[in-house]
Amino acid sequence: MFEILVWAGAALSIAGLVGLMWCIVHVILARRKNLSDDALRAVVQKVLPYNLGALFLSVIGLMLVMVGIFLG
Repeated sequence: MFEILVWAGAALSIAGLVGLMWCIVHVILARRKNLSDDALRAVVQKVLPYNLGALFLSVIGLMLVMVGIFLG
């Protein structure tokens, strides 16, 4: 039963990591375009909510994994 928590948490963590990698790649590509400081700042501000959401998803997934391990 608690195996489901572990696997669901692992899936959430992987989804969060994929989101974090997307954020990193998006900002790196923006930096390579040699944008002005204000334009680069706008890109980073646009990516920031996705970054925080992906980080939150990863943390929730890891917490589910830990709960599943402790209860199982």
